[in-house]
Amino acid sequence: MIISGKQQEANRRNAQRSSGPKTSDGKAAVRLNALKYGLRAQSTVLTWERPEDYMRLWDEMEADWRPQTRTEQCYLETIVTSQWLLQRVARSEAEIYERTEFGAERFVLLAYVAKQRAQLERSFRTAVADIQQSQKDRRSQPLPQTTQSAQAAKTAPTPRAEASAPPPAYVMSEGTEAQPVSCAPAATDTR
Repeated sequence: MIISGKQQEANRRNAQRSSGPKTSDGKAAVRLNALKYGLRAQSTVLTWERPEDYMRLWDEMEADWRPQTRTEQCYLETIVTSQWLLQRVARSEAEIYERTEFGAERFVLLAYVAKQRAQLERSFRTAVADIQQSQKDRRSQPLPQTTQSAQAAKTAPTPRAEASAPPPAYVMSEGTEAQPVSCAPAATDTR
């Protein structure tokens, strides 16, 4: 739809009057308006959460999965972020029960939380399957050989490197008791 020059000018004038909050209090109030799930957000760890817990989760998952490629690092990021946000969803669910009266509002909020939980669990399971497949594919690829090493391989047999054990299969727990209260990185973005 094409708008007239008169309408376009009116839109420009109106835009000058509505350019967002001006005060530091106003800016602080709307700072997290765009944060819905936290995936790919600039700040995965919110102000009331402990960055050291997030870093610990990140370190533990990195030790479990030992990513070797950029793609595997991205899968790890999804795994960690999903797990972190699942813990946040569990806390939100508890707050709904504690602070919302029994009734329609509670059911609407719980339905929304259940939807978030399902999406995050699916994201977690998919990333785990993807990183497992990536690591399996990487281990099955032959190592590139240089010309000298190819000639040496013809004359003398080379011992095979022991394949490292695959990372453990992760199973999503039903409750929050099997998950740490909060977990790993609020470090600077390395992307």
